[in-house]
Order: sequence, then C-alpha cells, then structure tokens
Amino acid sequence: MKTWLSLTPLAVPLALVLVSACSSPEPAASDDAGLASEAAMPSAPALPSGMASSETQGTSASTAPSDTITLEGLGDLVIGKPVPAGSSFAVRGAQIPDSTCKTLSSPDYPGVYAMVNDDEVRRISVGGTSPVKLVEGIGPGSSEKAVLKAFPSFQATPHQYVAAPAKYLTQPGKDPRLRFEIEGGKVSVMHVGLMPELGYVEGCA
Repeated sequence: MKTWLSLTPLAVPLALVLVSACSSPEPAASDDAGLASEAAMPSAPALPSGMASSETQGTSASTAPSDTITLEGLGDLVIGKPVPAGSSFAVRGAQIPDSTCKTLSSPDYPGVYAMVNDDEVRRISVGGTSPVKLVEGIGPGSSEKAVLKAFPSFQATPHQYVAAPAKYLTQPGKDPRLRFEIEGGKVSVMHVGLMPELGYVEGCA
C-alpha cells in the first residue's frame, strides 16, 4: 500500500505528457511538399557569356536604355509612329512654312533631332557630343573603321557638302535602316529612319 501511494505523484504528470503528445497535431505536410515541389522544378539553364535569350533579343525602343538608339527608335520615339502625347520632343526653332515635315528636339537629348512628316516619326539624327549610341557602341565620334567593322555591307556614296574622303555610309535593304555621315574619318552624324527622309541632306529640304 505504501508503494502504490509513493508512485502515484510520478504517474500523473507522466500520463499528462503522454496524452499531450498523442493529441498534438502532426506537422502540416504542405510545407514539406511545397519545398519538395520547388526543389523538383528545373531551373532555367545558364546562357553562355554574351548570349541573350529570345525574350531579350530585339530590344524595343520603349525598353532600351535612354542613351541607346535602335532601328525602332529612341526613348519614346518610334520610327513610323506619331510622337506620343507628353513626349519631351517638340517643334523648336524655324521650320519650313506650310510643310508637313517638321524638325523636333528635346532638352533631354542634346544633339538629337527627330524628323516628323505627316505626323509620323520618319528619322532620328544623332550628332555633336550626344552620348546616344547603338548597341554596338557606335555613335558620334566613332571611327569609320569601327563602323565598317560592325557593318561591312554598308554602301558608300559621296558627301554632298564635304570633299572626299568624306562620305555617307548607308545600310542596304529594307527600312528602317541606318545611315552615317563620315567626316575626317569619323562619324559626324548618325541617322536611323525611313526613306526618302533618311537620305535628306538639309533637314526637311
């Protein structure tokens, strides 16, 4: 009888511990399942250095950096499209009276001029000390050698106002395309746009 009474105080807490262990909920399987499912998902393969995925190739004007010009345009200007509302590009300076062709500029892009004809952006010209360049790194001040290395098929024609060896280097094929003015062996002006405006030598004239 004494032995039973001495064991009873120990048995009660032990029983409570056992009951508590049996009644506690099991860990949710969803967390482990979610981790397992994430671990099982294949990761995107690493691309070789210098290679872009199909989603990043052909960068559009709207997504390209503001100092990069493409065949599609520059910043919010898109070749073949109207100037968007709210654009910093606007008509500034003298224009040809009664002409549908206008020259636009922007304080955000010094040295850059856009030619608009019949309310469409037809050409974007980059010159002076503008930092705007192609993705190839070519812009005003680049050497003729660098241009021909990047674009060996461009066709050379005499410059209208500067004696040889000054020239124009124009991309063959379909619009939109590139055209470089070469003076002193370097790019003086770079144009992106559509013919015939791409070939104009006096602005809208």
